[in-house]
Amino acid sequence: MSVAMDQVRLSADPIDHARVLDEVRTSAAGAVVLFLGTVREFTGDVQTVRMEYDAYTDMAVAKLWELARETRARWPVAKISVQHRTGLLELGEVSVAVAVSSAHRQDAFEAGRHLIDRLKEVVPIWKKEHFPDGSTDWIHPDAPPVQPE
Repeated sequence: MSVAMDQVRLSADPIDHARVLDEVRTSAAGAVVLFLGTVREFTGDVQTVRMEYDAYTDMAVAKLWELARETRARWPVAKISVQHRTGLLELGEVSVAVAVSSAHRQDAFEAGRHLIDRLKEVVPIWKKEHFPDGSTDWIHPDAPPVQPE
């Protein structure tokens, strides 16, 4: 069962990080933590020109709700919002947003870090890097970047 005040979204639409923050703000919380993951240009020496995200939607959304419940079981959070993009994203675009509110900052920081770390480990969302020469490569989260040929 999901908590009514939590929000989970997987969408091709751009992430409105102000909305994500608003979804977790409450007078019950003295701390709000927001993490934004963005498409970066370089991973080590490897240049990326854009990133493509794909997901097994039903399972990904179910896993995101599971992570919200898991986080609530470990930290006294007030509200949670987790959003992830799919589709083709340009450099600098927000690919993921995780926001957590809690009465105290330590709980909010720890819960937010847990959410993004676990999301990267268990949610079936895959990314394909697009390189300057037109080549692409699907990247596994634990794999080192591959040099384009």
